[in-house]
Amino acid sequence: MKVSLRTKIMGLILSLLIIVIGLLAGVFAYMEKRDVEDQVGQLALQVASTVSFMPTIKEAFDRENPSEIIQPIALSVQRESGAEFIVVGNKHSIRYAHPDEWKIGRRMVGGDNERALNNGEYYISKAEGTLGPSLRGKAPIIGEDGEIIGIVSVGFLLEDVRTIVWNKLENVFGVAVLVLVVGAIGSLLLARSIRKDTLGLEPHEITSFYQTREAILSSIKEGIISIDAQGKVTMINQSAIDLLNLSGGAVGRLITEVFPNTEMLKVLKTGVPTRDDEMILRDKVVIVNRTPITHDGKVAGVVSSFRDKTEVRDMVQALSEVKRHSEGLRSQTHEHANKMYVLLGLLQLGKQEEAVAMIEEEYHMSQKYQTVIFDQIQDETVQAILTGKMSRASEKKINFSIHEESELERMPDHINRADIVTMLGNIIDNAFEAVSQQNVKKVDFFVTDMGEDIVFEVTDNGPGIPDDVYQRLFMRGFSTKKGELRGYGLANVREVIERRSGMMEVTNGEKGGAVFSIFLPKNTRGEADEGDDQRG
Repeated sequence: MKVSLRTKIMGLILSLLIIVIGLLAGVFAYMEKRDVEDQVGQLALQVASTVSFMPTIKEAFDRENPSEIIQPIALSVQRESGAEFIVVGNKHSIRYAHPDEWKIGRRMVGGDNERALNNGEYYISKAEGTLGPSLRGKAPIIGEDGEIIGIVSVGFLLEDVRTIVWNKLENVFGVAVLVLVVGAIGSLLLARSIRKDTLGLEPHEITSFYQTREAILSSIKEGIISIDAQGKVTMINQSAIDLLNLSGGAVGRLITEVFPNTEMLKVLKTGVPTRDDEMILRDKVVIVNRTPITHDGKVAGVVSSFRDKTEVRDMVQALSEVKRHSEGLRSQTHEHANKMYVLLGLLQLGKQEEAVAMIEEEYHMSQKYQTVIFDQIQDETVQAILTGKMSRASEKKINFSIHEESELERMPDHINRADIVTMLGNIIDNAFEAVSQQNVKKVDFFVTDMGEDIVFEVTDNGPGIPDDVYQRLFMRGFSTKKGELRGYGLANVREVIERRSGMMEVTNGEKGGAVFSIFLPKNTRGEADEGDDQRG
């Protein structure tokens, strides 16, 4: 059963007030009881001492019937003092005076007379007599010769003491009820105020919303970060932490320390949102949206979402690469059809020897590369890329050769197909473009997976890489070619290689041209090296 916030607050406050008031009332009652008992005890002791010093009382002990004189005096003093009883007895605790006359002549009860009769002490005691539990003042009666001849006992019933205490507590109870009423009203107002601040949501609803929000933030791929009116981070999801490459906590820090070059502070100041703003963040192109958070018409913060545009470009590039493969296959089909028409023409002209020679040449050339691509290279993605690139090279009149000693089994699982397309596609295409202006166009490809690394090497006979270009070769957006959307291919290749803990070397060949070498570890970092049988 779910209890409402108002009920919880009122119940908590009222329970707390009842506990506090109960404790205070208990302490007050205890202290008041102790004070009343002390006052009543002192009064009983004073009355007992006064009676014990009366000469008439002392003289009555020498008479034959002391009760005739002592009983009226005791009853009179009892009425005047308000005591419950005044009892006078001789040194053997035989009563000479008692509120109940029929008890005169009997022995006093309670067992608390010894200190007065034996030691002559004046004291206060608690004991239970014939009238019930009482608080008593005891005083010895000392004769003319200094001897103890009797005792006076003045008592107030403890029940009367409790009555006095309860009468005083009635005022306390009245104040306690007033405090409870004020507390109930205050708790009701507090509950209303809190519900207003929580937009009328109950705690379990807030918990549900929070859990849902956390699940949404952790599931979406976009980075999300929010700040308050002081520019401090109030919320950040894991995607934003990854994109910003944060190692420590970000909540509570200034946004300028967490998100460099941010314009969230500008939105915080102006209150104007921004949409699809492109910016460079740690060598990555990101698309940023910024929305102000308003409260009572004022900007109370800003929330920003941003996504890595590089991933989108990688996907587009991979699709473009697939499209190029398709075009290459179409070119290959077209070229094959053209050759078949040539063979048909030679046969129709009766030139069988030329036709046979052409078939043998094509067969040997095809067999050479088919053996390397399909027998020595086992990975289907690499096979598809090389087949497509050979068709494209043939169309561009480029001599694209695959080294006869190339060998490759299936790529490890941690290197996905998109990574292979991005790396080989860009490197081979760059080599094709590098030799496009050469009289003799030549590009060589080599791959091996012997040892701990997979090695790809692409060599061209182009003009090579100038020294002033080499330092900026892998910078995003830098390109020696004209046109838009240039300068992203090698930057994407570098990012893929770094993600896979590999490395890349770029050198100029001894006879000109450039050599691109890619080294990819077969095993991920921290994984045991179990040899080639882990490829799957």
